[in-house]
Amino acid sequence: MGALHGIRVLDLSRVLAGPWCGQILADLGAEVIKVERPKTGDDTRLWGPPWMLDDEHKATREAGYYQCTNRNKYSVAIDISTKEGQAIIHDLVKEADVVIENYKVGSLQKYDLDYASLSQINPQLIYCSITGFGQDGPRAQDPGYDFILQGMSGLMSITGEADAGAQKVGVAVVDLQTGLYSTIAIQAALLARQHTGRGQYIDISLLDVQIAGLANQGMNYLTSGISPVRMGNAHPNIVPYQTFQASDKEFIIACGNDKQFVDLCHAIGKPELLDNPKFIKNPDRVKYRAELISTLTQHFLTQTAQYWVDAIHARKVPVGVINSIEDALNEPQILHRKMVVQLPHQLNSNFRVIGSPMKLSDTPVEYRLAPPLLGEHTIKILEKIRTQEQLNQLKQSGVIGD
Repeated sequence: MGALHGIRVLDLSRVLAGPWCGQILADLGAEVIKVERPKTGDDTRLWGPPWMLDDEHKATREAGYYQCTNRNKYSVAIDISTKEGQAIIHDLVKEADVVIENYKVGSLQKYDLDYASLSQINPQLIYCSITGFGQDGPRAQDPGYDFILQGMSGLMSITGEADAGAQKVGVAVVDLQTGLYSTIAIQAALLARQHTGRGQYIDISLLDVQIAGLANQGMNYLTSGISPVRMGNAHPNIVPYQTFQASDKEFIIACGNDKQFVDLCHAIGKPELLDNPKFIKNPDRVKYRAELISTLTQHFLTQTAQYWVDAIHARKVPVGVINSIEDALNEPQILHRKMVVQLPHQLNSNFRVIGSPMKLSDTPVEYRLAPPLLGEHTIKILEKIRTQEQLNQLKQSGVIGD
């Protein structure tokens, strides 16, 4: 039984930030009902290729993007723009604990699906709104996309090589962080409800999240008044902490303290570096970064990346190769940690997903449901609140999906 067993969530969100939050809650045991538009569903259902292959190795219309963030959920196809669809949501809300939505500010009010309306139906409801810029402020009405927010937040100004143009991160990191922050806020509100007996409204902004996610780089600016810049794979506060080119390919060293630097110098056969007072302490290594990195760069060209990784790893200094995603998902450590999970799908009995990183000893994550087909559970969920005759009428009028 999961940690959130007994919690019911209505996930009205689509694309990534909201669904990521919903999937985490579902992994932890909550019953998550994903409400999608009939016929088309979540936008990401169409974000292929790649498409999942079926048992006959033929391409389906199930996009990998959609499947990355919707496991363990029930899919219910409801047209919320209709009065009948809104009435269904109102009835589902009576038994819900949480609503997640990522519509534009104020747009659900016209459907009576905003917090003010739904909290009248269920005062204990926790309602999480995810938007690009938040519920107030000069840009509140603007749509928010991860790529735009990576740029606006300053993240792209510190991502990429120093002499190259701005570069986004290879995954939608703002969306993913927003999903995580939303999950934390929802769980905090669930705990607060135990004391107050009341639900509450949660306002999560992608821009706010990524500003918070600047972490040390944001504080570096506030501390110094100097805006951080792109440094490629180097670290602004620690040296050596970057990639190096070996004779065949690049590898990574993350030397986090002075003892590790001593061990590194011995591991790579350069103990004489320890005779130079410029390199003994990290603040000095940062100051004389160019001199030290130049020496190390020339030295590492003399052997292969695996040679250096093995030698440095033997001294317990953080070091690693640069994997492709294929390599990463086949790493023995990843496989041992069960981060690739088989989760049979209606169309593919050998379907696999990326696993959850949460390892709970008493209430472990369970993999119950593959990412659902559009409207797969419409009847299963709605037959509890509508008669078969009513469901047939709703299907005929297009309010719910087939």
